[in-house]
Amino acid sequence: MATLKDIAEQVGVSISTVSRVMKNDGNRSVSEETRRKIWETAEQIGYNTRRANKAKRQAPKLSYRVGCIVAMPQNKYNNPYFSVILEGIEKELAASGMRLEFVHSLEKQGDLQQLQALVKEHRPDGVLIVERIEYEAYKWLRENVGVIVGIDLADKEIPTVRYDRTSAAKEAVQYLIAKGHRQIAYIGGAELDGHFRSEKRFLGYQSAMQEAGLTINDDWVIDVKWDVALSYELTKQAFENHGNWPTAIFSASDMMAIAAMRAATERGLRIPEDIAFFGVDNIEISEFTSPPLSTIHVPKLEMGMFAVKMLLDYLENRYAIPVKLMIPYKIMLRHSSGSE
Repeated sequence: MATLKDIAEQVGVSISTVSRVMKNDGNRSVSEETRRKIWETAEQIGYNTRRANKAKRQAPKLSYRVGCIVAMPQNKYNNPYFSVILEGIEKELAASGMRLEFVHSLEKQGDLQQLQALVKEHRPDGVLIVERIEYEAYKWLRENVGVIVGIDLADKEIPTVRYDRTSAAKEAVQYLIAKGHRQIAYIGGAELDGHFRSEKRFLGYQSAMQEAGLTINDDWVIDVKWDVALSYELTKQAFENHGNWPTAIFSASDMMAIAAMRAATERGLRIPEDIAFFGVDNIEISEFTSPPLSTIHVPKLEMGMFAVKMLLDYLENRYAIPVKLMIPYKIMLRHSSGSE
């Protein structure tokens, strides 16, 4: 009859380790890989397989405290981009028997004390950071939280999940160029306190224009600071102040594109006959604008889910290097760019 000693010898661990796994001891010093090998070996050599399988089915799920920091000053659950990422995060945590301890957005730069109090109160094992946040807050989190995973965050030293913003924007603008557009405007914003023209989606737009030998009209490169109302107002002003209108507008987000579409319509321009539009994000409402908005589908739900999977992997000490996971985007062609 097979014994715990037999399993321990085959797996290469101590008898006490095998015993803890068989009893479903939640001790985190035993990795998931080792647990898997122990169960497989037990089944292979016939160690009380009925009891082992029953215990395996009843094994407790992971239990970690997880927090989330969102780099945005508005209601995170109402924002059509961030809300879907949060949905993915909460869905994947729920599948592992956990929930978010807190979701916090930094309302203004320098507001570090509130974040510090929140982290000290909840004592998270790991934190997800959605997009770039203020440097001092980020530095403090790196020093005081065990594991951090970034979503759309540029840091070579931590694991991240993101999509290629530069390539996505470039592909969308290249499509507009292929449709015959030569005067293409850009609407977007800066990344945190960075320069407007160093944001990745602008760089993709710029690259496509330069490779096609097209001139960028500075009058139609509009920094709307990611503000929907400002996108409408500044686009409206551009139509009023500049007679040389573009034949297409590429917007770094769907929300900004939809606001600019209203400004164009009020000017009497037909979409896409007089001016085409292309956005980024593929938020739910983009399919129901008039006309439907061509956009880049950003896998927001999946980004949130994979970020949680990655965070749990690092909490379980499965990886020692900062893995970078690039999620594929998809071009969604609709009527606003002349596509049927």
